[in-house]
Amino acid sequence: MAKKPSVSTAERPAGWLDAYPVEVSGGDLYGDASGAAAACWKSVAEGLAASADGDLSVLQDAAARHAADLGLAFRVTGDEEERGWPLTAMPLIIGAGEWAEVERGLIQRANLLERLAGDVYGPQRVVKEGHLPAAVVAGSPFFARKMLDGRPRNGHFIQVYSADLARGPRGQWRVLRDRVRIASGVGYALENRLAMLRAAGHVLADNHVRRVTDFFAQMRDGMAAACGRDGPRIALLTPGRFNQTYAEQAHLARYLGLPLVEGRDLSVIDDRLYVGTIAGPKRVDAVWRWINTTSLDPLSFDAKSQLGVARLFDAWASGGVEMVNWPGAEVLETPAFSAFMPRLFKVLLGEDPILPNVATWWCGQAAESATVSRRFDELALLPAFGLPVEGLPSREPAVGSSFGAEARTELLEAMRRRPMDYCAQEIVHLSTTPAVIDGAIAPRPFTVRAFVARTADGGWTVMPGGFAHLSSRHTLPTSLMGAGDLSGDVWVVDDKPAGPSVPPRPAGEPPISRGGGILASQAADNLYWFGRYNERAETVVRIVRALLGSSMEGDSAAETEGGGVPGLVDLLLQFGAIDAAAADKPVVEVSAKVLTGTRLSGGVPALMRQRLQVGLALRERFARDFWRIVSRPIPSINVERPQSMLSSARWLTEHFSALAGLVSEDMVRSAAWRFLQIGHRIERAQAICRMAARLSGDDCGVEPLGMLLDLCDSQIVYRSRYLTVPMTNPVRDLVLLDPDNPRALKFQVVQVVEHLSALPSLRDDNIPEPPLRAVRALRGELEAALAPDMTPERLRAIELQLQNLSDDISERYFLKFDREDAEKRTRLL
Repeated sequence: MAKKPSVSTAERPAGWLDAYPVEVSGGDLYGDASGAAAACWKSVAEGLAASADGDLSVLQDAAARHAADLGLAFRVTGDEEERGWPLTAMPLIIGAGEWAEVERGLIQRANLLERLAGDVYGPQRVVKEGHLPAAVVAGSPFFARKMLDGRPRNGHFIQVYSADLARGPRGQWRVLRDRVRIASGVGYALENRLAMLRAAGHVLADNHVRRVTDFFAQMRDGMAAACGRDGPRIALLTPGRFNQTYAEQAHLARYLGLPLVEGRDLSVIDDRLYVGTIAGPKRVDAVWRWINTTSLDPLSFDAKSQLGVARLFDAWASGGVEMVNWPGAEVLETPAFSAFMPRLFKVLLGEDPILPNVATWWCGQAAESATVSRRFDELALLPAFGLPVEGLPSREPAVGSSFGAEARTELLEAMRRRPMDYCAQEIVHLSTTPAVIDGAIAPRPFTVRAFVARTADGGWTVMPGGFAHLSSRHTLPTSLMGAGDLSGDVWVVDDKPAGPSVPPRPAGEPPISRGGGILASQAADNLYWFGRYNERAETVVRIVRALLGSSMEGDSAAETEGGGVPGLVDLLLQFGAIDAAAADKPVVEVSAKVLTGTRLSGGVPALMRQRLQVGLALRERFARDFWRIVSRPIPSINVERPQSMLSSARWLTEHFSALAGLVSEDMVRSAAWRFLQIGHRIERAQAICRMAARLSGDDCGVEPLGMLLDLCDSQIVYRSRYLTVPMTNPVRDLVLLDPDNPRALKFQVVQVVEHLSALPSLRDDNIPEPPLRAVRALRGELEAALAPDMTPERLRAIELQLQNLSDDISERYFLKFDREDAEKRTRLL
């Protein structure tokens, strides 16, 4: 889109919102605003316009750029790749008075759910007295019978609660859905605010927007208080990096300082939960679970679960670990429960709901089932317990009038057979809000996910704002982000500045601590392989760069049997970057296959993809600048032009150098940094052995020796030392045995010795562990070696020693990965 001419505020008679197309009075967040809220909308629009020089596309690009810099992403169901986070640059603005009512309603609802959880897993008074059908509880797949008659030691079943809210056409707020299992969206709410602060931080301050950071501090303090221990270790239990909200989980873990763990990281020992680390098992005091109750423990719940931890229930039951939230609490969030919420408010609280939920009918009752059949076209149909059922296309609500005659008949018949599996809800007409769409401001229907958490004293705190979901379709609200949908930051604004937010000062300072915290074995494994994949990709790119450079120089000597080009092509074959059929092709075609081919695991695209996939599991450990570079796509490569491919190879080399610089300057010298370095150094050492064996044999001429110096970035040093063309033994000494050359084999081995020596040992007798003994032995060999000793045969033997060293490191420090993963990695070796 062409940039619009800059227009100053004084020259612009109409603001961005003056021509906003609100077709009817009411039903729009901005159109309904009056008084201070309306003035705030105008002020925010003017402030954003000033920051974007009057150009909406500039504003939206800035928001998107900052979201990308933060590493925000999500995965649409069915997608293998993540998508960039779709943040609208226009916030949703809610006045303090309107939000106060929402806040009261959320706390009231959280109190009801707390009491209801205690009753469902305790005396079950609401069922015995007929206020709630037993089938709504016992018929739910989320009812955890194992949890009956249990009581939380801290007195609270629910620690974190969220609700999807809809604003109706007349401005009334209602609850679409309760969420007591996973507070998904809370991380995105934080990320949206951080992105908007970067894009237009002064606009928030000028308009007295309430901060959300205090909410996260109080939420974490509440979790810590529930553990009953000083300085407890709280872990965020994730289903893994292929989960739809994994990026959110990683960001939350990094922001809150929580270890991000999977079930395979954890084990139960003597009824206590431990995370496997490189220094042995470390106790975990509480788990903030982002997986279903049924997946928590294959021995106590679902035996097929591969996400949980064996005997985790026993550890919890004996007091060895706390959980956020109570296992089995998700039974409360099914649509079937919503049908009885108005009655339960009266029974358990003696109050009417401040925030009523959407009118819901559970078809397990004859009268309600008849009502649904009679009003079929007027209602939305959905599964009663949140799982797929016969006749409905998905778990999301479907409008009755949208069904064809045949589908309608099939659904009604299924409902007659098993009425308890179905619910119906009134069709919700959502309010709209201004959003930046294609360079213009247009209305979009929205829902808001609001969040409530326990504080350290057991009370509730409500996030001032939340996560807004702006739908691209004027259809029923859905909980999933779909293609074309947007997210928005919700601003709760006060009439006057609230003053600086000063968190309460703790009673005492924490003890001084250094280092990077615990390093789980799986994280160490991923760091190690990230270093290897990154170094392997850089090596292959360097070979391609040398290959293209030689071909463009047109040196005929390079094509001779003893020349360098055949050696480079043979190296690409050894690295798995090309196959035997491609090895006989012209240099330009070989280079194109390496840079763009996706079939072979040793090609650049495949290596970069593997690095990214491993990096996704490390997102919470990498700085934002580092992750931004890692996730940046490779620029398009023109395989028809050798000069373009050479430029791309140089760009990639600079890319690797930038990452190396960030690792060198920004990473704390912790165990995490050391495993990244160990993988990097072992991979480089193996590559040097392989390249030197091929390009520095006794029968190699000047050309391949010069190429070896280029590949090892040692040409300048060689020329400063030797006033002669490259000769075999001087080259060997420089790239293999020089301890001061960072591209030499010996330098890599010495570095690995240093890093392994700094890692914790599991032995009490001070005897070095096998990986350290092996690498020290290799260092001793290189200390005693002379250049003539470094024959191709000796180098191949050293390469095998390095492979065995890698196996020793895996055996000592890493979890046992599955066969498929092992085979995948073996193909690279």
